[in-house]
Amino acid sequence: MKKLYESTWLFCLKRIITLPFVLVGVSLITFIFVRFVPVEPAEVILRLSRIAPTPEAIQALREELGTDKPLLIQYFIWLKGVLQFDFGTSFVSKLPVGQEIFAKLPATIELAFAAFALIICCSIPLGVICALYKNSIVDKLIGFLSIISVSIPTFWLGFLLLYIFSLKLGFFPSNGKGSLSHIVLPAVALALPVIGLFTQSIRTSVIDELQKPYVHYAQLRGLKKHIILSRHVLKNAAIPVTTMLGMTLGNLLGGAVIVEQVFSWPGLGRYLIESIINRDYPVVQSYVLIIAIIYVVANLCTDILQRVLDPRSAIMERRG
Repeated sequence: MKKLYESTWLFCLKRIITLPFVLVGVSLITFIFVRFVPVEPAEVILRLSRIAPTPEAIQALREELGTDKPLLIQYFIWLKGVLQFDFGTSFVSKLPVGQEIFAKLPATIELAFAAFALIICCSIPLGVICALYKNSIVDKLIGFLSIISVSIPTFWLGFLLLYIFSLKLGFFPSNGKGSLSHIVLPAVALALPVIGLFTQSIRTSVIDELQKPYVHYAQLRGLKKHIILSRHVLKNAAIPVTTMLGMTLGNLLGGAVIVEQVFSWPGLGRYLIESIINRDYPVVQSYVLIIAIIYVVANLCTDILQRVLDPRSAIMERRG
């Protein structure tokens, strides 16, 4: 056990050491790509302000925004600010980017965790049912629906849910945020494709566990089926699925961009789309960096959880 803890701490230390390099790489790639867009931000801002974009006005605004400097200097100025927790100033609103992002982040996290809760609550029982009744009509029906849910594009699913449950039936509001009913449709649109994927993964894991010798031995000892399932099978079947959990949480935060736009959810995703349209470089760069941090931390926590649930992974790594 002591060696396991030492191995886990060493693993965490290695990941934490590599974290800054990963984030710098992400920030640099994002910085370069957003500047490949041919439209000049100063011109966009002037047009939004209903000011004639004359060459003199564009040059004056470029000097004010700092976009007239060489790209490398712009990057290091921005990176220096980030290290001091200063994400710069929005080109459009003239407000601190950090202030605007952290004002909208709770709405995105709320949506992501609502979708995550739906994924856990739906996929686990559905996956177990499919495994227990393998090749039955129920299993085939759930499998068919899972394939459909994974295949449907998120934006199309969002519009479909809006049309049926909001416009036609009037069960839920069509946009905005204010009550529990507002989050239902966006959360379902975000969660449904992942539920299909998780259901099949859990089904496969449970079937594999049910075929192992310890299950047969437990049955010979007279243990009831629900005890074997809850105490042993589900715990062991959860090990390969935990790897997907961290990636899923990161994907939910990133995938919320489309869903937030469809349902006018006032989160980071909608803010990002508006910033891309307006060529608001500091916002786009900061958004990608913050999502990358959340994604990396979520994956680190998932890896640690997997090592705790399955010490064999740490032993195999040490032997390798």
